[in-house]
Amino acid sequence: MNPTRFLTELKRRNVYRAAVAYGVVAWFLTQLTTQVFPFFEIPNSAVRFVVMALAIGFPIAMLLAWVYELTPEGVVRTEDLDPVEARSVQRRSGRLLDFIIIGALLLVIAMLIVGRFPFYRQISESILQKSIAVMPFENRSEEKANAYFADGIQDEILTRLSKIADLKVISRTSTQHYKSAPENLPQIAKQLGVAHILEGSVQKAADQVRVNVQLINAQTDSHVWADTYDRKLTDIFGIESEIAKRIAESLQAKLTGREEQALTVKPTNNPEAYDAYLRGLAFDARYYASFFSGGLEEKAISFFERAVQLDPNFAVAWARLSRANAALSFGSGVTPVWRDAAKRALEHAQKLAPNSPETLLAVGYYQYRGLLDYGAAKTTFGRVSKMLPGSSEVPHALGLIARREGQWDQSIAYFEQALALDPRNVELLSDAAWGYGWHRQFSAALKLYDRVLDITPNDPTIMAAKACIYQAEGNLKEAATFLPEINLQTSSSYAFDTKIIQLRFERNYSEAVRLLQARLAQFRYVTQQDKSIDHVTLALIQRFAGDTAGAKVTAEHARDTLEPLYRDQPDDWSGAASLSQAYAVMGEKDLALKVAEHAIMILPRGKDAVNGPSLEENLALIQTMFGENNRAISTITQLLQTSYNSGFEPWVITPALLRLDPIWDPLRADPAFQKLCEKKQP
Repeated sequence: MNPTRFLTELKRRNVYRAAVAYGVVAWFLTQLTTQVFPFFEIPNSAVRFVVMALAIGFPIAMLLAWVYELTPEGVVRTEDLDPVEARSVQRRSGRLLDFIIIGALLLVIAMLIVGRFPFYRQISESILQKSIAVMPFENRSEEKANAYFADGIQDEILTRLSKIADLKVISRTSTQHYKSAPENLPQIAKQLGVAHILEGSVQKAADQVRVNVQLINAQTDSHVWADTYDRKLTDIFGIESEIAKRIAESLQAKLTGREEQALTVKPTNNPEAYDAYLRGLAFDARYYASFFSGGLEEKAISFFERAVQLDPNFAVAWARLSRANAALSFGSGVTPVWRDAAKRALEHAQKLAPNSPETLLAVGYYQYRGLLDYGAAKTTFGRVSKMLPGSSEVPHALGLIARREGQWDQSIAYFEQALALDPRNVELLSDAAWGYGWHRQFSAALKLYDRVLDITPNDPTIMAAKACIYQAEGNLKEAATFLPEINLQTSSSYAFDTKIIQLRFERNYSEAVRLLQARLAQFRYVTQQDKSIDHVTLALIQRFAGDTAGAKVTAEHARDTLEPLYRDQPDDWSGAASLSQAYAVMGEKDLALKVAEHAIMILPRGKDAVNGPSLEENLALIQTMFGENNRAISTITQLLQTSYNSGFEPWVITPALLRLDPIWDPLRADPAFQKLCEKKQP
């Protein structure tokens, strides 16, 4: 056979066009079935059948295109046509195939365009994945104080479900803002990006527990199944395991052997220890939901300690105890007591269950918060991610670590991954927003804060965070709208501090002094160092107001507390920075510069990209106060190109803040500084 003649014959018989048309239509049908079939809960095997059928049909379609032609009289064999008539028929067939190709391509393009719409992606994700959200369980016990127990049951079921790789499970932090049995399930499911919702109630009396649960298909608002479990308190873990298994079966989730085993783990045989553990979890959740309110984590620690006293083999409680202590050890202004306690608890957990995900989470948090060993923490959390594929906690932690390493874009990517699993987690949304702010992506930060305010309207901390962004942009008028009346009864210390910054920028020093003096006289501080930091802030405001003598006296009060702490806690970079400012207000140049430089040595930007640069900003402040303008301007120039968390300004230094802040008044006559102030906003 002549190859050239054969190829010419393929073209004449429109086999080429038929192949292209078949391929385009087959691709369209494949995409359509993969998106539509899950909506009607048609098994994935049906999608595979369609793909195989289309693949098998291709050579058959090509053979038919070679042998037959479509004529006005119907389908006839090509060989039976007159040559002249055959050419006419083949031209018409060719045009028809062209129309089919163009039409199919238009449908493909439309599908691709629609698929890029955010609302479409969200809906598709919720339909395509085996997904579930567990609503807060209603507490039906006569004792309303037992609400912690209902929350604990919900949390334990979620913990088990999050270990199943074939499920998408929304974290409790995203569902806790809903009531126990919400009415608008389809809307909630859309907000959370899930197809199913589990509702439940818990009734606890003496040693008896009744748990009612019902699984609902949120898209059709129909019940999949419902059940009631009446058990002894000692068998509560059996209830949690049975519910998790039933959910997995209903959603047709495939379980590995390890996952099946994880569903049946019984962490303790002591019901009193478990009760104390659940109480600790409740305080721990409130601590993070309230932006680290003082005292709550200490209460969580006391209950975790009670749990391990009652059952020394309670590995999960030891792991949680370690995490709670590590949380308080993080940052500065604390003694090594929390870090040491975290280490001791972790050692117990590692002896009892060295390879459990709960223990490894505690290891990761200790490495991250206690040791500041970000590389080791990243490795540990990476290992846990394979064990807890449905948990938002791991990508959240990895996002925090990436930020500390200065990998800002990677950090944002991790946060977005976590938000896909936990879209209404206030702490996660806030962490992501703060990251955008420190990265000078202010509009993105504002959008995330608005999402938080949709969940917790008028939250003073979030309102203040929005005010900080407008301050950084130089819009004091807009910032003021998010800082209504702030007084000593304001629940958020962050909001109070932001109000003082606003007054400083407005140069309303008398009001700032009044608020700070009242706070120092009446407020109950958690530590003396916190009180000393407010003394330093007051001293700086008094200095701006021209009260040099009063500023010096206030700074001496701060120094008397901070100096012993500086000697006893050599790793406390925040305390060192505050002490350097106190020395500066007192006029002690050499001491101020020495301590400010030492603070940078404690926490250089290479060790902590979030807080490290703020200590360079502190040094620039000290240099400015003593007339070392060139050095200060050189540092500020670098900071304008750096993403970080300023401990002394809202967010980071911006040209607008350089123009507003009285801190930099001594530099205003310098042409180099004026040039920095004229830079465009990021």
